[in-house]
Amino acid sequence: MNIPFFPLKKLNEPYHSEFKEIFEEFLDSGYYILGEGVKSFESEFANYCNAKHAIGVANGLDALEMILESLELPENSEVIVPANTYYASIISIINVGLKPVLTEPNYHDYLLNSEEVIKNITKNTKAIMAVNLYGKMCDYDALIKICNENNLYLIIDAAQSHGAEYHGKKHIQEAIATAYSFYPTKNLGALSDAGAVITDIEDVFEKIIKLRNYGSKTRYNFEVIGRNSRLSELQAKLLSLKLKHLDNEIIKRREIADFYLKNIQNPYIILPENDTVFEDSWHLFVVKVQNREKFTQYLKDSGIGYDIHYPKAPHHQEALKMYKDISLPVTEKLHQEVVSIPINSALDNEEISYISDRINKFTL
Repeated sequence: MNIPFFPLKKLNEPYHSEFKEIFEEFLDSGYYILGEGVKSFESEFANYCNAKHAIGVANGLDALEMILESLELPENSEVIVPANTYYASIISIINVGLKPVLTEPNYHDYLLNSEEVIKNITKNTKAIMAVNLYGKMCDYDALIKICNENNLYLIIDAAQSHGAEYHGKKHIQEAIATAYSFYPTKNLGALSDAGAVITDIEDVFEKIIKLRNYGSKTRYNFEVIGRNSRLSELQAKLLSLKLKHLDNEIIKRREIADFYLKNIQNPYIILPENDTVFEDSWHLFVVKVQNREKFTQYLKDSGIGYDIHYPKAPHHQEALKMYKDISLPVTEKLHQEVVSIPINSALDNEEISYISDRINKFTL
C-alpha cells in the first residue's frame, strides 16, 4: 500500500468542475481586484467565525504583521511568542520592528505554556502572540487572565486552526485580532497564497483595511504607509466555495483522529492529547517518538507518507542565530521527536486501519 502524506491534487478533485465555472465567471467579470468575491468571502468567513469583521489579505504572514502594525507599539516592544512554532510567527514580530520573546511550550500539547509566559513578562512586554499549532486551541482562559492582569494585547495566529473551537467558540473575542492563512495545504486552503484577519475591534478593522491597500481606504487617498496585501479576487471566490465544505472536512478529520487515538497502542509512540478531540480541527496529527529516524524509515518502508513539523527549532535557524544560545529544552526535545502522520478527508477506512496497524507493529 502507498499512502501519501497529503494528496493535494486528490483533495481538490471534487471541486474541479466548480473551480472551472468560478474561473470563467471571474474572467468574464472584468473585475479582478477587491471585487464582490472578496467582499462576499469576508462576510461569509466572519459569520463562520462569529466575528464582526474579516479582512482578506495576501497571506498569513501579512495578516500577523498588519495586526501588529495596527497596535502602533513603541519600537522594540516585546511580544511573547511560542518558541515551538512555524518560523513565520516569529519573523512577523521582527519585520515590524518589535522584539519576539521566545517562550517554551508544554511538552504534552505542544502549545504555549502559560507559566513560562508569566516568567517572561517584563516592563517592555506589550502583547502575547498565541499560536494554535496543529489545529488545537491554546489555553485561552489562562492567557486571557494573564493579559488582563498585565495590560497586554492578545494576538492569535490561527494559521493552522480553521474551524477549531474553544469551549464551543471558533472566535476568541478577547483577542485584539486573529490571523489566518489559506495556504493550499490548510484545512481551508486556496490555490495560492491567501490570508485573512478577523477582529471585533472597529479601530483595528479600519487600520488593516488601509494597511492592506497601500494605506488607502478610498482610491488615491493614502492616509498611512501601507503595503500591497490584497486577497486575490479569484482566490476569494474559490475559498467561498470551499468554506461551505469546511465543517465536513473537519468532521472527517476528527473521526480519523478519534480512530487513531483509540486504535494506535504502542509504548514507543506518544499520541497527541485526546481531551478535545471534537473541538480540535486536526490540521495535523502529530505523534512523538524518541528514535525518529528509525520510525520515519519504518513508515517509508511501509508505504506511509509522513512529514515533520518542524525538523529544526526556529532559534536554530540561520536567520535567527541571535537566539541560538537561549535555553529552550522543551522546544528542542519536541523538534527532535515530532512526526506527522496522514490525516485528511481523502483517506479511506482501509488506509486508516493500515496506518494504525503498521504503527502498532513498530519497535525500537
